[in-house]
Amino acid sequence: MDVRQVSSPGESRGYDTAALRAHYLVEGLFRPGELAMTYSHLDRTVLLGVVPLDEPIELISNKQIGSPGFLDRRELGVFNIGGPGTVLVGDERHDVGRLEAVYLPKGAQNVRFASRDTGAPARFYGISTPAHASHPLKKITMDEANRIELGTQSGANIRTLRQYIHPDVCTSCQLTMGVTLIADGSVWNTMPCHTHDRRTEAYLYFDMAEDTRVVHLMGEPDETRHLIVANEQAVLSPGWSIHSGAGTGRYGFIWSMAGDNQDFNDMDFVDMADLR
Repeated sequence: MDVRQVSSPGESRGYDTAALRAHYLVEGLFRPGELAMTYSHLDRTVLLGVVPLDEPIELISNKQIGSPGFLDRRELGVFNIGGPGTVLVGDERHDVGRLEAVYLPKGAQNVRFASRDTGAPARFYGISTPAHASHPLKKITMDEANRIELGTQSGANIRTLRQYIHPDVCTSCQLTMGVTLIADGSVWNTMPCHTHDRRTEAYLYFDMAEDTRVVHLMGEPDETRHLIVANEQAVLSPGWSIHSGAGTGRYGFIWSMAGDNQDFNDMDFVDMADLR
């Protein structure tokens, strides 16, 4: 498990490109036949990627998690961005297609991830955060998610946002997750931008061609920085940082938030004139 410590705004102002990537960019989450995890001290968020092949892959705990079972004191949201897959929880089996999700509550045991076709394996992406209570396990399809149409053609930011793990769809302790898909011909996500000092956010960029890149903007509104992000790479976003981007081609992203509340609209908007 890779571990990322917290960096302050003051430190981050002085980071060069390599340091920014080391602290905020998560690479290598999707390794064939493996479970990969990154532990961030930002709201103790864990990012994980699983690509099962011939055998199911078990979700196991370790010293960083600090409990015998991974979900003894945590909850987990899992999306599939690959071929048909299955999430097994004890004796239960949950088939998960592309852009479907499963919410796994505190206390879930014997969790395994499997592919139904090793020629087109599932690619599971998960976010785990600390949990204080156990809620019902739930599978969420695209049709069951809240759908919100955003943006304008003139702003080059037409996009469809779907809320999967959200109080109106699926009860959780603090985790919220969803998917945003950018329309063909649009490039921007989340511009005008915002911060939310009460919550950590993470973006997983996906559905990108090999040579497509997203220029992800981050940092304090008056001290912006950027990361060049490739397919299936994730960005950690502290509460003090903006999080916005523009792509050179088609892309989507899975967003997650954790912190003091689950109010999706709890955002501190930044005026374009204040960006530097």
